[in-house]
Amino acid sequence: MRIYREKDYTALSRRAANLISAEIIRKPDSVLGLATGGTPVGTYSQLIEWNQKGDFSFAEVKTVNLDEYQGLLPEHPQSYRCFMQEKFFDHIDIKKENTFVPNGEAEDMEAECARYDELVRSLGYADLQLLGLGRNGHIGFNEPSDFFHKETHLVDLTESTIEANARFFGEGESVPRRAITMGVGCIMAARRIVMVVSGANKAEAVRDALLGAITPRCPASILQLHNDVVLVGDEEALAYV
Repeated sequence: MRIYREKDYTALSRRAANLISAEIIRKPDSVLGLATGGTPVGTYSQLIEWNQKGDFSFAEVKTVNLDEYQGLLPEHPQSYRCFMQEKFFDHIDIKKENTFVPNGEAEDMEAECARYDELVRSLGYADLQLLGLGRNGHIGFNEPSDFFHKETHLVDLTESTIEANARFFGEGESVPRRAITMGVGCIMAARRIVMVVSGANKAEAVRDALLGAITPRCPASILQLHNDVVLVGDEEALAYV
């Protein structure tokens, strides 16, 4: 595992964007695995800036997102499809038909999970998977559990995750309590994984993921078994490593 220790959020976002843009320049038809949440936003903003300057193109890129809330329409302002459009896709030269997000409104969730796994497999899995890290060690919405979930699955979100995501919802809005998420099998099948972490509240999760036992109680710990992981964090997040 390679670790980039950056001085602040701006620097870590630029570093992560450098890694992603280099992958696209190397392979213009790359498959990118993408994440939502607060930490990747700076990375997306930097990629937008470079793309709009003409430094590289997303025209041939395909993307697969990690997760989506159950029960939210794609047009809902807090859906992850909407998040990706507003924070990234609407500002770059990517084809919308090449951007894939799980369907949180599917009537048959079991069938949707199987469909999404097959989609990712058919694309050859991600050339580069971008990840954030939850305070409880989750990646995607793979929450602490008694076992690692290999396939895409429906998950009950923990109270800490619900609390962390509440800031994205308006006053009086209820945060969804379930989500569909890519399993660790698809994540680990990516050829390279780039994890971005920021802030002192992530320091313990980083320590447990990198230095602790490999256990489904800390889902990110499985990344210790991957042969090409890059961790990009600020000084606060990397305080214990």
